[in-house]
Amino acid sequence: MKILEFHRDDGSDRVKVACADREVSVHSHCGYCKHCAGVRVGKRTIPTPQRQAFSGVQQGGSPDENLLNAAMMFNTLVRDGTAIECDDDAGEGFSSMYRR
Repeated sequence: MKILEFHRDDGSDRVKVACADREVSVHSHCGYCKHCAGVRVGKRTIPTPQRQAFSGVQQGGSPDENLLNAAMMFNTLVRDGTAIECDDDAGEGFSSMYRR
């Protein structure tokens, strides 16, 4: 497990992390990556809401509403957080959790 510190752009809401060999947007990549284990807020790591919502969809839940709420919660965690916990120890980079 590795910790990817946030790099925030001054004057905007953009947050990036160093992923594999490049910098990627936390909002458009990390929340939807199968390697994202959670957001570090203070001393705690809060699990990625999208991963929890996606497992609920696989069990027959309401996909659109649950995934939208999870994305909004993830954005709130990123706003308050300092880093992403990533279990990509092999260094392969972004890999969508929605592909099988």
